[in-house]
Amino acid sequence: MSDSSPLPPVRLRSEAELARDALAAPLLSRAALLARWAGPDTRVDAGGELVEEQVPAAAEALGLSGEDAAAWTAEAWRVAIDTGLVEVVDEEEGTVAQGADLALLTSGSPGEVLGVWLGALETVLADASVPDLDDLVDAVDEDGEIDLSSLDWDLEAEAEFLDGVLANLYLLTVSEDGPGDGPVPLPVLAASMIVPDDMGEPTDDVLEQVSDAMMRLDDQFRLLEPTGLVDFQPVDEALMADIDEEPAAPVDDTDVSRYGMVRLTPLGLYGVRTRLEEAGVSAPMVGELADKGADALLDSTSVFPAAAAQAETEQWLARREPLAAARELLAAARGSDLGAPLRRLRCQQALSLVGAEAEPALREVLDDQELGGLARVWLTENGAADVPAPSEAMVFWLTVDTVAAQLAAEGNSEELQALVEGLAAQHSGFFATAWRVDHPATAEVLEAMGRLHPDKKVAKAARKAAFKARSQHGS
Repeated sequence: MSDSSPLPPVRLRSEAELARDALAAPLLSRAALLARWAGPDTRVDAGGELVEEQVPAAAEALGLSGEDAAAWTAEAWRVAIDTGLVEVVDEEEGTVAQGADLALLTSGSPGEVLGVWLGALETVLADASVPDLDDLVDAVDEDGEIDLSSLDWDLEAEAEFLDGVLANLYLLTVSEDGPGDGPVPLPVLAASMIVPDDMGEPTDDVLEQVSDAMMRLDDQFRLLEPTGLVDFQPVDEALMADIDEEPAAPVDDTDVSRYGMVRLTPLGLYGVRTRLEEAGVSAPMVGELADKGADALLDSTSVFPAAAAQAETEQWLARREPLAAARELLAAARGSDLGAPLRRLRCQQALSLVGAEAEPALREVLDDQELGGLARVWLTENGAADVPAPSEAMVFWLTVDTVAAQLAAEGNSEELQALVEGLAAQHSGFFATAWRVDHPATAEVLEAMGRLHPDKKVAKAARKAAFKARSQHGS
């Protein structure tokens, strides 16, 4: 995940809904069950783990059976200990009692419930970063001790890798062009951590690293799914079968889902965002600007994807009277700084969500050079009567301002190219007048038009006009 560009804002469920999701997560509910199951006869070893002879009874209390029952029971017990649902009373005797935090799950606030869940998540993330049991068995030396140096395993690097994977999954989820609520193929997620951005065709060595990372993530997401963090479809076991074995059923090599699919749940979005914020990464949330001024709204949403900007603006408007909101937005849209055109575009988009009650505010700025054009657009689109025609100077100023805003928002997009071609086609003398427009971005806009227009003659006229605009500005 790039550190240079801001993360798009995320839409989260309410704390009450997230707390219900947390309580329903299999691992936390198991940990709570074990905390209530534990009694005076329950015993733990020096590390706080259940003694081996009591694990079957604990698994039975959880309704678990099969070869994984002991492992899932041990994981639930670790969560119960680490989150304070169970407390060790006497370390020498190995006795335990219900912890004070157990009551939070039934009588605590949603925020307190989520705090317990976050503690459970930390426990599992730590467990997911350690070597698997087979590797640990192989590392046992002659004295029965685990030789960690023989594992070629960097615990800190493994934890950072998993954090990076979750951050990339978060970014893919909240990005406007990402899968949204849909799952992400595990190979895509692994490649996002391994393959350099500037690499064309991955080398065999890089592809092998991606494959190894994918299999490691398969193990880790299997462990994380019971926390409620992710929905996970594991890698098809047939892919890991011996190459000499005949597959039990016909294999579809084009089915990418066979290589594993993962998505963050709504609770997972909350969890990863919380961890990002704790790590010092700004991870905005839709609704955070609702109590801020219009200046903060327009500046912040200038870098938001369109859908997120609209959702944020709708929440901001919901807290204000339409007329007062319109006046505040228009006042914040003024300015001659580099960000002003995009602020005015966001202002225009925000005003499109305001009803007819805002009309007086728009009429108040009809004579304003910076706002008069967008005011006329709003009044016309809303069917207002007696809208004065704009002067030619205002039309050209609004045109330059609009193109400057589109440049800031989207860069050299196909939509902007279509706008540029349309402007040049509609106004035969456009460039002869445009270079005189008294707007800070006139030269930049004309240069962009020269860069984007496919007709060489028109492009040359645009560049010539840009030169004149810069000369005029310099004089």
